[in-house]
Amino acid sequence: MRFLLFVLLFLSFAYSLGLVLANNTEVGVNLLFSQAPTMNLGLLLILCLILGIIIGILLALLIFRVLQNKWEISRLNKANNHLQEQLTQANVVIDRQANAPTVEDAVYGTTATQTQDTAVNIDEGSTLIKHKRD
Repeated sequence: MRFLLFVLLFLSFAYSLGLVLANNTEVGVNLLFSQAPTMNLGLLLILCLILGIIIGILLALLIFRVLQNKWEISRLNKANNHLQEQLTQANVVIDRQANAPTVEDAVYGTTATQTQDTAVNIDEGSTLIKHKRD
């Protein structure tokens, strides 16, 4: 990998040197609001290339960050929807448990809570009272 990087750097340096040597005329640059001093055309081309590469890299990073944020937003929306579904299912389970019959109702039935005390006559007038256990 280092060798490939070294070769690319060497080729770009050689290209820049050839560009400067091939375009050796002096050119004045008008920057609309100011005038830059005259400089070598090859050097001006290299500066413009470097400036374009830097601006391109910065824009690519900005666009990548925007895409990264969009991906993160969509991932969080999916997670939010999943959690909403879990919350809805949990609420259904809670409602079922709240409306489910208690153990006492299941064992004694629903009439066990409605029974009244009854009196049974035994000889000599004593009474036996039946009470429901709590």
